[in-house]
Amino acid sequence: MQLILLERVAGLGNVGDEVTVRPGYGRNFLIPQGKASEATDGNRKIFERRRAQLEKKQQEGLAKAKTEAETLAGLSLEIVRATSDGQHLYGSVSTHDLAELLNEHGQQLERSNILLDTQIKEVGEHAFRVRLHPDVTADLTIKVESEKH
Repeated sequence: MQLILLERVAGLGNVGDEVTVRPGYGRNFLIPQGKASEATDGNRKIFERRRAQLEKKQQEGLAKAKTEAETLAGLSLEIVRATSDGQHLYGSVSTHDLAELLNEHGQQLERSNILLDTQIKEVGEHAFRVRLHPDVTADLTIKVESEKH
């Protein structure tokens, strides 16, 4: 399926690129989310009229994401969890927990934007990333402490 990208899609292309994707990905995700339109002659003409507007929107989104990344880098995050031996957690700290914590600090993030390389299952400082834009990620750390009895 041939599509014209209306915004930057990580791993696929930039605004205005014509890409070939599987029909299900195009019909079920890219088109309904407004990230792409079918590559027909009519849609190409419409895109060319809107190109400047879409590219400006893309640049504004990138600038906003960079500003948010700087704000996030200044946050100090802490969470207290129950432990079995003072070191190992019962369960783990999930992306849902991290998203809730960041939302409490005034950020509007979804858990799908949080990238964990490894599960957080021990007390200490752990690094994770937040994807704010396909080109911008913020590196953060969280301090996990043991619950005092």
